[in-house]
Amino acid sequence: MRRTLPLWPWLLLPLLVLLLPAGARSLLIDVLGGITLALLLLPLLGGGLAFLAWRLLSRRLRTCSACGLSSLGGGSACPACGTPYSTEAPPEGLSDARNATINVEAVDVSNAPRNGSPGTTPPPPR
Repeated sequence: MRRTLPLWPWLLLPLLVLLLPAGARSLLIDVLGGITLALLLLPLLGGGLAFLAWRLLSRRLRTCSACGLSSLGGGSACPACGTPYSTEAPPEGLSDARNATINVEAVDVSNAPRNGSPGTTPPPPR
């Protein structure tokens, strides 16, 4: 059976802190504030460092065009198949997706036929 603490010690604790001398009281509050701040900021700092590390590693990642192996190798050839890494432009027929323009045409689907039925015409305006 789990035993719970009564409520009165938690109510008595702030009163005991108030009875401490001013220097000890401010030191205790500063230490508790520092611990709280560290517990809140350390996960944010760790997440930021992990994000920066991922960005650095993803820049160094190379993918072989022949076998598809991804590696952090600093060499000029794939460690699995030996195909040299190319820094050339993509072959003819393939374009760089960063510079592609997509033309989109809006179509009114309210008058479109549904399930093979003929389209309906909208009612005349009044």
